[in-house]
Amino acid sequence: MLYIGIDLGTSAVKLLLMDQDGKIVNVVSREYPLYFPHPGWSEQKPEDWYAQTIEGIKELIKDVDKAQVAGISFGGQMHGLVILDQDDHVIRPAILWNDGRTTEETDYLNNVIGKEKLSEYTANIAFAGFTAPKILWVKKNEPENFARIAKIMLPKDYIAYKLTGVHCTDVSDASGMLLFDVKNRRWSQEMCEICGIRMDQLAACYESYETVGTLLPEIAKELGLSAAVKVAAGAGDNAAAAVGTGTVGDNMCNISLGTSGTIFISSGKFGVDKFNALHSFAHADGSYHLMGCMLSAASCNKWWMDDIIGTKDYSAEQQAIQKLGENHVYYLPYLMGERSPHNDPNARAVFIGMTMDTTRADMTQAVLEGVAFALRDSLEVAKSLGIKLERTKICGGGAKSPLWKKIVANVLNLKVDVIESEEGPAMGGAMLAAVACGEFKSVEEAAEKVVRIVDTVEPDQKLAAKYEERYAQFKEIYPACKPLFQVMK
Repeated sequence: MLYIGIDLGTSAVKLLLMDQDGKIVNVVSREYPLYFPHPGWSEQKPEDWYAQTIEGIKELIKDVDKAQVAGISFGGQMHGLVILDQDDHVIRPAILWNDGRTTEETDYLNNVIGKEKLSEYTANIAFAGFTAPKILWVKKNEPENFARIAKIMLPKDYIAYKLTGVHCTDVSDASGMLLFDVKNRRWSQEMCEICGIRMDQLAACYESYETVGTLLPEIAKELGLSAAVKVAAGAGDNAAAAVGTGTVGDNMCNISLGTSGTIFISSGKFGVDKFNALHSFAHADGSYHLMGCMLSAASCNKWWMDDIIGTKDYSAEQQAIQKLGENHVYYLPYLMGERSPHNDPNARAVFIGMTMDTTRADMTQAVLEGVAFALRDSLEVAKSLGIKLERTKICGGGAKSPLWKKIVANVLNLKVDVIESEEGPAMGGAMLAAVACGEFKSVEEAAEKVVRIVDTVEPDQKLAAKYEERYAQFKEIYPACKPLFQVMK
């Protein structure tokens, strides 16, 4: 049988076709626009997501026996606010995960409602990118739109609804809304009351591997598929990527170097760090995870390469980097503000340490190292909880760079396992679909049978020691700059 994984990303939707043995049959990617109507705002049109997803599925399956397609599931960009009216029409463009407009609402939730209450209700505190502050923003700034809301959804769940007619979400994606009682895996009545919404305005919540419905007859006909094709709830992109890399079960780690960057630690039991610096979310395998999320990771390198120095030849730029652990230039990777562990939407990217002998290669190296140092910030929080890691998986566009993987391994002083497929969320989505269809008994079994490690990048202890000194300097930069960020809005 064949299974479709849909990774609804920020710049494009990636669709993957996997067979019952975990072999990738085909991969298709289709882009859609990203809108910045004001500085710090970030929006997309859900209609664009759906249109490109449908065309992408058609392209994905055009050369295979369509009768073999048994299931579809998702990984998707998290936190985005999609609001539908009583006729299920989109009310306004979706406000995305990397949108920074909700500073006032976030401050209200953290400082007036209080972080302790938020953590009690949801296991998390408010971050500017989360969904609940966006609801409050719409309530205050677009009351006419707020009054029309019949359903509040997340990005991938809008696609699931369009395919099945079912308003649904999953526990991992719901965890990032600040509306979900993570420990008990259910919606929080208290948070609904705080946001001025009703429980019936939220979608039904499923485990990631559960079937939410089957294809609507008209959709099945358009795609040339059976109306019996099952659609599983899927997961937020990071949880789906964790499934796709086999980061399931207790005390496993995955690092994602995508548009955003994450360090994802799976856990068999629920846990929260005392400062809520890491997100405490439900995992797609039925358990829990801790996650540190930085808003700009591979996007920092893309910005530096494409927009600043004007090249698409990323590998050539990296070939000029020779002296790891000795760079005197540092880079704070906060192009869109920062989430973990600083929770500061006013933070900005900074280069510091340049001299007359600073080279283009030094600057490029600083960007790669800055992202790794920022991931290390979240790792340090995990260490403070007594979590001990020796290795991590890695995925995302940045993981295709051998140099960046080497930097990550040595900055974090972890063995970095490279898997055969670096498709991340799309692969995880296909695996969740296979579990929903009974191909595998559990997400853990799917990971055991599908995920294959093909290489391990081990840290060099001399280089790791050099980076230990560099990191000690890096972590002093943000606190020194923070007062400036507050007045540079």
